[in-house]
Amino acid sequence: MVGFIKLCGMTDEGAVEAALEAGADAIGFVFAPSVRQVEPAFAARIAAPARGRVPCVAVTLHPSRDQLAAIFADFGPDVLQTDAEDFASIVLPAGVKALPVVRDATRVPPGGVRILFEGPKSGTGQVADWTAAQRVAASREVVLAGGLNPDNVAEAIAQVRPFGVDVSSGVEAAPGRKSPARIADFVIRARAAYARLT
Repeated sequence: MVGFIKLCGMTDEGAVEAALEAGADAIGFVFAPSVRQVEPAFAARIAAPARGRVPCVAVTLHPSRDQLAAIFADFGPDVLQTDAEDFASIVLPAGVKALPVVRDATRVPPGGVRILFEGPKSGTGQVADWTAAQRVAASREVVLAGGLNPDNVAEAIAQVRPFGVDVSSGVEAAPGRKSPARIADFVIRARAAYARLT
């Protein structure tokens, strides 16, 4: 099990550079209300070094039609991440993949699509229900998010055995500001934990 690592909440060029240097498999940009929220055109600018190297994920929460239009036009995401129920009314442009967010094992969308299993409220550092996530991860690809950090990621991977992990606040020096050292530490520990699974 190789393990997929997504680093979320990029707010400046330094964070993107640190994520790429650490070997992230995807990076996320938040367009929902948050200390990490960025505008689509700004996100496009700081994401430029990552294009063609790793998928760039647009992270939203119940986005409006106008907001989505701006994100698709100005940012051009590879992946759209939002709550699973939002996708019922979203038409994705060609080439853009969906990453539905689930916070409750009873609300997992049907089909085999990869999902992100999140804590009760995104971006707050609240830990997801690992027991529920483990049940879901037994039958489909789950990216585990919610309250992960360098200190608990190995335990989370060992218990849940997810397809991947996603971190944002857990690798910050201050709210909205990533720590290159914590990013590197998180990736190293996550990779080591996945290596132990194999």
